[in-house]
Amino acid sequence: MMESDRSLPRIVVVGPCASGKSTLVERLRSHGHDAYAVAQEHSAVRDLWRRKDPDVVIALDVSLEVVRQRRSPEWLEAVYVRQHDRLATAYAAADLVIDTAAHDADQVEAIAVAYIAEMLR
Repeated sequence: MMESDRSLPRIVVVGPCASGKSTLVERLRSHGHDAYAVAQEHSAVRDLWRRKDPDVVIALDVSLEVVRQRRSPEWLEAVYVRQHDRLATAYAAADLVIDTAAHDADQVEAIAVAYIAEMLR
């Protein structure tokens, strides 16, 4: 965790469309965390996620198959690949990566909350 004068660590959540960023951020905030979703997948600015000055970066991932189930069966593979390319720097810097295709929202929340609690020790 980076040094910060904030009383709570700032948590940034990144991931492709339909990975569960908004859901996780909402749940983290309900626990009192300073959490933000960053739409890095839509930005050509490779370090957009850094602009929030995060102490913790949580990266969510999801398979193309699950994106198509969650969004549209016609979701383009090219869009999925482009989003992952735009997320490469954030994934490389992530403190925690969670595959949301393998875990439901409650499990993702539990994994993230446990990780943050461990970091705060």
